[in-house]
Amino acid sequence: MNTKDLIQLGVPQGEPIKRAHAFIVAFRKSGGDMSQLENEIGAIVGNPSKFLGDPMREEFARSLYVPAFKQRETLAPWQQWGSGLEPEAVKQMANACALPVSVAGALMPDAHVGYGLPIGGVLATDNAVIPYAVGVDIACRMKLTVFNRKASTLAGEKDRLANIIERETRFGIGCSFKPRREHEVLDEDWTVSPVTQRLRDKAWSQLGTSGSGNHFVEFGAFTIGAGVDDRGTGFNEAGYNIPPGEYLALLTHSGSRGTGAQVCQHYSRIAMDRHKELPKELKHLAWLSLEEEAGQEYWAAMNLMGHYAAANHALIHKYITRALGADVILDVENHHNFAWKERHVVDGVERELIVHRKGATPAGSGVLGIIPGSMASPGFLVRGNGQTESLHSASHGAGRVMSRTKALQSFTWSAVKKLLAEREVTLLSAGLDEVPGVYKDIDTVMAAQTDLVDVLGRFDPKLVKMCPSGERAED
Repeated sequence: MNTKDLIQLGVPQGEPIKRAHAFIVAFRKSGGDMSQLENEIGAIVGNPSKFLGDPMREEFARSLYVPAFKQRETLAPWQQWGSGLEPEAVKQMANACALPVSVAGALMPDAHVGYGLPIGGVLATDNAVIPYAVGVDIACRMKLTVFNRKASTLAGEKDRLANIIERETRFGIGCSFKPRREHEVLDEDWTVSPVTQRLRDKAWSQLGTSGSGNHFVEFGAFTIGAGVDDRGTGFNEAGYNIPPGEYLALLTHSGSRGTGAQVCQHYSRIAMDRHKELPKELKHLAWLSLEEEAGQEYWAAMNLMGHYAAANHALIHKYITRALGADVILDVENHHNFAWKERHVVDGVERELIVHRKGATPAGSGVLGIIPGSMASPGFLVRGNGQTESLHSASHGAGRVMSRTKALQSFTWSAVKKLLAEREVTLLSAGLDEVPGVYKDIDTVMAAQTDLVDVLGRFDPKLVKMCPSGERAED
């Protein structure tokens, strides 16, 4: 089938023709029935959105897909890592690149459906911020602390370590410490937004806590050296010099709690009111200009929530480290669900952009980050490669493969506990909607982004605490 034949079937010239030829080659190599090729191409042309999650057909389908809402002649350029992603997530990414303020985008291999921008979506805009492209849990982050203790401590002191976690952490929507914990973040200017001013006391009451959903506190074994990276020479980054070996480590995941959620909802309502032209399915992509008062307020509140989320992790690690009585030999932290002012080259021109990473990790050249798996699969300490097409980003985890409702229908604790025992994981508490089977295979996700990050170390969870069942997810 030649180009003329494809045009007669309705394939537009340019990129779609190129992708159509690539599909034909793949279809033939896979042993497809060539007598059905015309029907195959006709079906994709007729309804490209139906094939967005099909590994063989999605590149061709993406080149044909046109969002229902389109205020620009062509979509902002974007690339995808990984194949077979949820069709609706791919569609959400394309929709976001149809916005008039969008400049470039990227979709990470852990992607799944979100509100507006998919989880795992990266979107660069021109002087505009999209509250729901940041997300509800503003500045959600990972923090890894490695101690000067061998990983064998986990087996010998499991009960003591469990007691430390139970005593020094709090989980759940209304959880708090009494007496309240203190941090200098409370001395910052909370009047930057009416929301943060009103909720400062609530934020203080939740300071140092972890919330619900996919948030966790874990002790585990952190491995550096042979079998993890290509060097096997230990960790020599950012001023650290750690010999190869297995160490006791603490890994946490949580964000800005209820205050961050209220900031998102307040300013997203304002943005939606500004952009009533957006259809219902795109309303969560409503944006605020950074030149208007509401946009400036949101930006200041978002950054304050970043400091607040960091304070929560700092306190968790401070109190657990103190109770443990060990020295820290490595401390790494990174966040997602945030927007950054960064300079990037798009279409050959370098410019300042607002880069939203919703469930995506910064991965600039040399930047350290943590990409977790699940409660029974490893996470990885990584170094970013500064990939231009990904807007210096990587995945923020393994990514969900099913909803919480489906998870509750699909798993039983008896089967999960058997798996955890096989992996030598002790679970202190969690909901059935956070068990390992609800997540993608982390090794597959990592294999899809070898050009984005280099693996420097591995964290294997051994003692895990999450919010018990029955709480609404805050992630």
